Amino acid sequence: MRAFFRRALPAFLLALGAAALAGCGPAAGSGAAPAGAVQELKWEALVPKDWDPTKRYRNLSLESLRDNDPRAIQMLDEMRAVWDNAPVNVALDGTAARLSGFVVPLDNTQGGIREFLLVPYFGACIHTPPPPANQIVHVVAADTVKGLHAMDTVHVSGLLKAARYSSVDMGVSGYEIKSASVEPFVTAR
Repeated sequence: MRAFFRRALPAFLLALGAAALAGCGPAAGSGAAPAGAVQELKWEALVPKDWDPTKRYRNLSLESLRDNDPRAIQMLDEMRAVWDNAPVNVALDGTAARLSGFVVPLDNTQGGIREFLLVPYFGACIHTPPPPANQIVHVVAADTVKGLHAMDTVHVSGLLKAARYSSVDMGVSGYEIKSASVEPFVTAR
């Protein structure tokens, strides 16, 4: 259990940071785009401004919990339920959007990947517990993407919809983009 806490805590803190940053910084990615324009979104825009998943844990001393403590097990179960049911930003439902992130394949054939989860940080859903549902996007590409691998960084564009998708192994998503355009993420030099 202690090992799980060590893996879960960084993911929990990242999600907390995303929730705390929601609404901070420049207005790009948080306002409405002109009709027909694709809105470049930042991950924190997907989190409702009033959602605080840590409120119920503020008075707990995590360091005092032992691996086999029933309170620790109960808290982890509750935390996972809160994250899996994390609310989405309904103002973004139906938005033509572009989002950058990491690929967690849901299918992988010799021809490439067509269906995957898009996540905000490296290792999410694979090496660490899944982020909250409002930080996972279920993507179905318009065509199979050749040469795409787990944890590759991509830009995904398409119609963002609020929709739950549950993968037994990888987590629960709060959004989807179907018929998505998928491009490799290239940094400017």
